[in-house]
Amino acid sequence: MSKRDYYEVLGVDRGVDEKELKKAYRRVAMKYHPDRNPDDKAAEDKFKEASEAYEVLSDAQKRAAYDQFGHAGVEGQAGGAGAQGFGNFSDIFGDVFGDIFGGGRAGGGRGGPARGSDLRYTLDLDLEDAVRGTTVKIKVPTMVTCKTCDGSGAKPGSKPITCGTCGGHGQVRMQQGFFSVQQTCPKCHGRGTIISDPCGSCGGRGRVEETKTLSVKVPAGVDSGDRIRLAGEGEAGPEGGPSGDLYVQIAVRQHSIFEREGNNLYCEVPISFVDAALGGEIEVPTLDGRVKLKVPEGTQSGKLFRLRGKGVVPVRGGATGDLMCRVVLETPVNLTSKQKELLRDFQGLMKGEKNSPKQNTWFEGMKNFFGDMKI
Repeated sequence: MSKRDYYEVLGVDRGVDEKELKKAYRRVAMKYHPDRNPDDKAAEDKFKEASEAYEVLSDAQKRAAYDQFGHAGVEGQAGGAGAQGFGNFSDIFGDVFGDIFGGGRAGGGRGGPARGSDLRYTLDLDLEDAVRGTTVKIKVPTMVTCKTCDGSGAKPGSKPITCGTCGGHGQVRMQQGFFSVQQTCPKCHGRGTIISDPCGSCGGRGRVEETKTLSVKVPAGVDSGDRIRLAGEGEAGPEGGPSGDLYVQIAVRQHSIFEREGNNLYCEVPISFVDAALGGEIEVPTLDGRVKLKVPEGTQSGKLFRLRGKGVVPVRGGATGDLMCRVVLETPVNLTSKQKELLRDFQGLMKGEKNSPKQNTWFEGMKNFFGDMKI
């Protein structure tokens, strides 16, 4: 059975341009795609026929040969109805349907300019700024689109020309026996175009190095490890492609007083022997100032007090954390003779009294321990 004319298969005139050719193929291929026509042999055959036609007509060299000699001019170059045909179609599928099904090729060629790389910046913050939120300016070295050539890489007044080796596809196909091997075009390195007169500012790269100054708004409540995404502030894509994103990584510096665990803050507050024994009020620092903490009589060292709502407001919402104050008994130093004498008198008054329950319990346990050992 003789093959139908490729232009007839796609429903286009012989003078059709590449843009209209792609649209025509998309319409036909979408109509007869196997996923939309399961178990329909006729639709599958038309789908393969359209793919074969587009493969030939979208290639400048194959199309010229077809226009001059018909099917005989491209015999053995177009993918048939067999397994090889599906292999060829997969390449076309990436070009034409990439924007529909989320596929497509990474990089240049007919798939479009590649997206620029994402960047990461580590932002060191004081605990106060992380808890309250702040706005900081950062300097980021990156690649930006060349303003002289607007990212094309070509000298103003000139344009990149279509690569004659690959016909603008960025890929070339080599026939090896029954197998068809596709590889990046060695002439244009996958771009599909060649810059004969490069831009003097970027040397034909379409991008230049630059240090950008950006303003970063840090929300209240961030913590180490959190990331802030700045869309489009990464590296500019080659050939005028879209920019990547910048991810600002938060690193909170160690604080001289507070430690953070989740939404709670912890601190140690030294208290005197007298305050611990008799009770009283002590000043406790917070990130908002100072508050009074009532210490009950007989407070032991290491006792943990909770000040509700004096912690961190969560960055993603929720209840505010607390400030946890651990009191630490401070032993007096550099005592005068009079002070030492008073302490000895006090120690004498404590003998036989039950003023140190933990100590008494400990000594009782020690006696039982050695008694069990029968030393």
